[in-house]
Amino acid sequence: MSNKIFVTVSGIDKVGIVAKVTTALAQYEVNIEDIKQTLMQGHFVMFMLCDIEKSTYSFKEIKDSIIKIGAEMGMEVWVQKKEIFDNMHKI
Repeated sequence: MSNKIFVTVSGIDKVGIVAKVTTALAQYEVNIEDIKQTLMQGHFVMFMLCDIEKSTYSFKEIKDSIIKIGAEMGMEVWVQKKEIFDNMHKI
């Protein structure tokens, strides 16, 4: 079973989005392996591939925390296990 997760953050651009999300991931001992972000006409989108293998927290604890932080900023946040994401996108 993979310990990789995808974190997607989307919403109206504002100061501090990356800082708040990445700080929370660090507090939950999550390693960010890859990060991409873009602005589309003032709409912020960020994708992160993360590894939770060395975290002492459960996937659910991490997911709930990141979603809560996103909601506090008015952002949509999705946290998915990579293996589920991969299976959803198989042809």
